[in-house]
Amino acid sequence: MKVLKFGSIGCIGCVVMKPLWAEIEKENLWLATEFIDADENPEKVREWQVKDLPEFIFLDKNGAEIERLMGEVEKEILVKKINELRAR
Repeated sequence: MKVLKFGSIGCIGCVVMKPLWAEIEKENLWLATEFIDADENPEKVREWQVKDLPEFIFLDKNGAEIERLMGEVEKEILVKKINELRAR
């Protein structure tokens, strides 16, 4: 599974989520993540139809979207979602 993490430097929610994702990534070394700066990559924002920042798009092993979460999300909810999607 891979997670595309859309955000920007000026986004308060993105700043809040950054350390939570760092913890999750450290605890789940198998999880691939990619941060995409929305300001620097407007074409990716359009391609993925990102509506809010931060926005997290979960992809299956083939790169297809399987889930999407927007805004500030508690770590426990993210971990639960990651485990749910991994079990599929």
